[in-house]
Amino acid sequence: MIHQHDLQAYRQQLQALRSALLAQITEQRGGVRSRADVAADHFMHAEDSRAQVASARDLEFAIGEHETATLAELDSALLRLDAGTYGACLDCASAIPEARLKALPAAPRCLDCQEKTEHLRR
Repeated sequence: MIHQHDLQAYRQQLQALRSALLAQITEQRGGVRSRADVAADHFMHAEDSRAQVASARDLEFAIGEHETATLAELDSALLRLDAGTYGACLDCASAIPEARLKALPAAPRCLDCQEKTEHLRR
């Protein structure tokens, strides 16, 4: 069981990570523009080949998907904090070790269940 003081520290850490990610997204996009628009501006020069433009666009989409997934993970962890289930594995309900939460505060699963989930995705 995680102590109330520790829960508050995790909340602050998760909120700081979320704020930093949102600031990074805003800065990289130059405001509210999509990554695709930014990629088009950066990589659509006459000297760029179609392959270069397509690769750059694919990279921008991958980065955007990663940022979106990370934001969802942080939001989910904050919801678990609000619900009182933070620190419990979503799959087996066992306590997620504190070392794992310190390393990855948004971790939704214990290491064993996370490995099983990743194995199933392969």
